[in-house]
Amino acid sequence: MDRSQKAESVASLNAVFAEAAGAVVVTRNLGMSVAQSTALRGKMRDAGATYKVAKNRLAKLAIADTDYVGIGDFLTGPTGISSSVDPVAAAKAVVEFAKTTDKIEIVGGAMGSQVLTPEGVKALASMPSLDELRAKLIGLVQAPATKIAQLQTAPAAKLARVFAAYADKAA
Repeated sequence: MDRSQKAESVASLNAVFAEAAGAVVVTRNLGMSVAQSTALRGKMRDAGATYKVAKNRLAKLAIADTDYVGIGDFLTGPTGISSSVDPVAAAKAVVEFAKTTDKIEIVGGAMGSQVLTPEGVKALASMPSLDELRAKLIGLVQAPATKIAQLQTAPAAKLARVFAAYADKAA
């Protein structure tokens, strides 16, 4: 890499850390094949996250003025950086992929200035995603309205059944 490519790489990583990342997961690649790396990138893309292999020195420069300064200690050896706006998406995708292969190790991560251990990343991955939480919230909001509508129609339905029973009895 020449100097301009390095500057561009640092700038793009800094943009990820400064603006777009809700969570960052650092992994150690232990000899992943190209096919495995491609599969991981595909899973990350499907989850709405990104996966990038970056030079550690450039990544340390990129996190210098961000909330993610704490992950600098994780950036040793062959590392990959996963990030997503949804705090759960990157962690969930990496943990699911790590279950299928022993070629990737979760080193740690961060949510803003909060540094996460590998166990913390796994705990984050077990939480429901932002879309799942939204669906549950909408379900909870809609449930009372549905119950109110059922209660309003229930007396009329009961009254109709009573009249039908009297009509059947009289006939």
